This record gives sequence, structure tokens and C-alpha cells, in this order.
Amino acid sequence: MAEGWADKMFKTQDTGPVADAVEDHWVDTKLPKFLRPYARLARWDRPIGWWLLLWPCWWSLALATVADGALYPNLWYMVLFLIGAVAMRGAGCTYNDLVDRDIDGKVERTRSRPIPSGQVTPFQAKIFMLVQAFVGLVVLLQFNNYTILLGFSSLLIVAAYPFMKRITNWPQFVLGLAFNWGALVGWSAMFGSLSLVPILLYSAGIFWTIGYDTIYAFQDIEDDALIGVKSTARLFEKHPVIALSCFYGTALLLFLLALVMAGGQGPAYAGILIVGAHLFTQIRTLDVADREKCLKLFKSNNQLGWVLFLGLLADAVWAYVI
Repeated sequence: MAEGWADKMFKTQDTGPVADAVEDHWVDTKLPKFLRPYARLARWDRPIGWWLLLWPCWWSLALATVADGALYPNLWYMVLFLIGAVAMRGAGCTYNDLVDRDIDGKVERTRSRPIPSGQVTPFQAKIFMLVQAFVGLVVLLQFNNYTILLGFSSLLIVAAYPFMKRITNWPQFVLGLAFNWGALVGWSAMFGSLSLVPILLYSAGIFWTIGYDTIYAFQDIEDDALIGVKSTARLFEKHPVIALSCFYGTALLLFLLALVMAGGQGPAYAGILIVGAHLFTQIRTLDVADREKCLKLFKSNNQLGWVLFLGLLADAVWAYVI
């Protein structure tokens, strides 16, 4: 008798964590064995990805709170954005791995991922992607109609991203377009429309993403050159400091302009200064030949996210009280 749908979904092969996984992560020690390959596929063992997707949402929501003169952001919206970020990051990673399974099998860091290593089949990955996307849809439907349409409009960018490394040296730019869409959605969730403020924040996030993902891409630069994968890391291999200074400098300026336009006050500007110092430190300490250093600097952008977010929250309280 042919295998049933449930048999196909639950028959996975746990061959162990991927090459650059966190040691002794709960995904590899606590989850049932049949679920571990799916968790790796969704990158549950690498929360930095969904944090980087979440920050533009929370920043935008906090910036809208400042502009609205409220004391604190809508907590329910914060929870929804968190769930949505985890679900859609997982769906995006699954889709990306389906598209890139042949390339991933040729790269040292990625050949042990669930699909190229045979832990899950393409069929299983497609079903899992749809389940995660459905969770994201349920989250999106909790917002106003304008935000729902805005959320759906990002799908073309998300769908196009995995193919960009084959045709352009700027796949990091397309990633920035996709990963920072929450900067628009967070604002529209509050106001049901957009203005210059979220557009400036969105633009800042794009340059920030180009910067941090260029650092990330330096980990694979040798393999990428061998198989013909393009990236800003390869494009600016000889001048990384100049490139990152331009990307991060532009991001910082746009963050500042968005804050000014939103009517920010003292605490948020202090946060911007700390963010600037953090970005400068990333550039100053970068060693493109040191993979572990590149990964550490990439992950440090989560700290940047907290600084900017807490600065905006403090600004809202400051304005409300004063």
C-alpha cells in the first residue's frame, strides 16, 4: 500500500545539526527526532533571523507610538508581529532552501542543511512551508484592511529573493526590501496609512540589512566564487570598510531623519548615538577572513535592535510624562 500523507510527513531522517549550528541547542536535544529536521529547516535553532525580521516591525510600532503621543506601543500588535516574524522567517527559509537545494549542496557551510542532506524531502518541505505561511496569514488578518493589503504586497519580493544571487551582485538589497517590510506594516497597523516617516525607516532598514548581510556573506565568499553565486561581499571584497561605511552611514542618517519627522525627543537620540557607535565598532573590528568573527558581528545586530527599540520606548514615556 502506498504511503499515506502522514507517513510522508513524519518519516524524516535526523542526521544531526547543520555545520554551523549552535551546540546543544534545544532543537537538537529536546524536540522529538522527527521534528528536528523541520526545526532546522525553519531555523528555530538560529533565532537571529526572526529577530532581524521582527525589529523593523517593532521599531515602526514604537516610532508610531512616539508620533501619536501614546505612552507605550500596542502590546497585542507586538505579540502578533513576534508570531508573524517567527512563522514567516521559517516559511521564507524553507522556500529559500527549496530553491537553493542544488547550490546548498556545493557549499561547505550549507551542505548539511535538511534538504540537501536528505533529512527532509522536497515534498515535506513544501507542506511545512505552507503550514508556516498559513500561520503568517492568520496573523496578518488581525490587522486593518490597508495593512493586510500591504502585507500581501511583499510576497513578490519574498518570492524573487532566492533567485537574485544568480543574476545580480546585489541580492542583499532585495533581502533588505523583504526583511524591512515590517517598517511599513508596523506604522500602517497603527494609522491605517503610510507617511514619510515609515518610508524613511524602511529605507534605513534596507541599508542596514545590506551592511549586516554583506558581513554574513563573507563567510561563503570562496565557495560563492567557485559556483558563481553573486553577493555584495564579492562585489566589495577589496574595499569592505568603504562599502560598509557607506551602507551603515546612510542607514544611520535615515534612522535619524525618521526620528526627527516623528517628533522624537532626547532618549531616542541617545539610542541613535549608541547605534552609531555599535555600527562603527562592527566596521572597525571586521576581519573578512575570519568566518567566526563575521558571524559574531552579524549576530550583534540583534543588540542594535534592542538599543534602538528601547530608546524609542523611553522617548514615548519621556514625551508622555513631560
